[in-house]
Amino acid sequence: MFQGPYWMRSVDASGLADVAVVIASYNHAHFLGDALKSVLAQTVPAQDIVVIDDGSLDDPAAVVAQHPPARIIRTANQGLPAARNNGLAAINTHYVIFLDADDVLLPGAIADGLACMKANPGAAFVCGAFRLADGDLKPRGGPVLPRLGPLGHTALLRGNHIGMPASVFYDRAKLVECGGFDPTLRRCEDYELYLRMTQRHRIASHANVVAHYRLHGSNMSLDAVEMLAWNRAILERYRPDETDAAALQAWKEGMHGQTAAFANIVWTDRGARAWPKWNQRRRMMALAPWTTTKAALRQILVRGLPGPLAEVLRGIRRRALIAGAGKIDFGDLARITPVSEGYGFRRGTPVDRFYIESFLERHAGEIRGHVLEIADDKYSRRFGKDIVRQDVLSVKDVPGATIVGDLTSEGLLPPASFDCVILTQTLQYLFDPRAAVRNLHAAMRPGGVVLATVPGITPVVNNDWEWYWPFTARAARRLFEETFGEGNVELEVNGNAFAATCFIQGIAQEDVGVQWLEPRDPSFPVNIAIRARRSA
Repeated sequence: MFQGPYWMRSVDASGLADVAVVIASYNHAHFLGDALKSVLAQTVPAQDIVVIDDGSLDDPAAVVAQHPPARIIRTANQGLPAARNNGLAAINTHYVIFLDADDVLLPGAIADGLACMKANPGAAFVCGAFRLADGDLKPRGGPVLPRLGPLGHTALLRGNHIGMPASVFYDRAKLVECGGFDPTLRRCEDYELYLRMTQRHRIASHANVVAHYRLHGSNMSLDAVEMLAWNRAILERYRPDETDAAALQAWKEGMHGQTAAFANIVWTDRGARAWPKWNQRRRMMALAPWTTTKAALRQILVRGLPGPLAEVLRGIRRRALIAGAGKIDFGDLARITPVSEGYGFRRGTPVDRFYIESFLERHAGEIRGHVLEIADDKYSRRFGKDIVRQDVLSVKDVPGATIVGDLTSEGLLPPASFDCVILTQTLQYLFDPRAAVRNLHAAMRPGGVVLATVPGITPVVNNDWEWYWPFTARAARRLFEETFGEGNVELEVNGNAFAATCFIQGIAQEDVGVQWLEPRDPSFPVNIAIRARRSA
């Protein structure tokens, strides 16, 4: 989705993006060359590259001199948050990325950040995915994606799902407005900044991998107990008011979830790799005894099972915790453009088709005799029973059409002829749907039925036909009862909040599973189904 440069106010005449990359280095000169090479290899080059030497005992200046046009600023040792703030004060670009000296960016990092910003105007920052890598930068495992659901402060209270600072692409002015990084923090300063910025601003994410996080044995994040202590301290700082029940619940989930996550981390290694963690395990037991005990028992039980069975149990647990796990990353929903254009056809079966086809299947016994369908006869063939004659109405002369014309034209349809008309997703394209319904009524035999569906909450796509109307249940009922009479019209309102979100975003049935679509909530009418019968 997010490919190619962002040309609006982001690339100057020389082809440089309006982006700075700030690299903080403290005794990491031996890694710094890789970081600088990754910045210089960007498909859309950065306008400014600044290395902050935070009082290193090695010689980062010699490395920077080999990688022009990067520049270096030397300061006394003040810590990582202050080093990043010093870099922030030294730049004047529209956007900024903070890269640690031991990590690297992938070539599309700047282009992906610019494109995501374009798709989400006004965002304070956007974030992408990253991969863990070994000391030689060989990837370990798949992408780590930002899974934030509805992006914002409440979601971040549940945990720092962003994970890696270099995966974040900031609007510099908004970052400065929020005060930059907190220099009093020794750990998790990035998490604290995300929480602070999302109190004021909207953020977004994309699924492209933009960085590699190098694991080399001395990463600050390897001390799970220390990381947990700082995470909990930061969450205490942002405890919501008792009056905000949703945020408070998210905060409680975050406090519990992060404790469980870090407790699990100290129990993941075994054999020779487990020995360095025994001290962490002892400290974690003192910090969170019950959670640590559960983590230990879980790991011991799973390790004792055969591999396939252990994986089955992990899968059951994942699905119990996250409905539809792995089918779609709902962090992608925090965006201006949808996940997929065109209702979801590009991903599979559109959500509204579940309701349309379920409606027709329930009324299959009435699709019989002389049947008329709009555009083609696919539903007649699929659900019809004892059809003796099939007609297809199309506004254009296309193969298979037996009646050509506009449904609003009086006299187009033969009077009192049809036992059933299948009219799915058609009335929104007719400027005068009342005329169409009157013509249908006149064309029905006594006792004949119209099986119609109309859109409610929907994207509006004008590729082939001009779109005029979405409908509410009240409008659909009144439209048909005016002609067919009050006792001859039945309505079904199909959809719920989740289904409406999916349909607007172009998320397909295959992404989510129909069990999420089945519950009906009339407040979210994705599709309205009408059965109208002509009086005998």
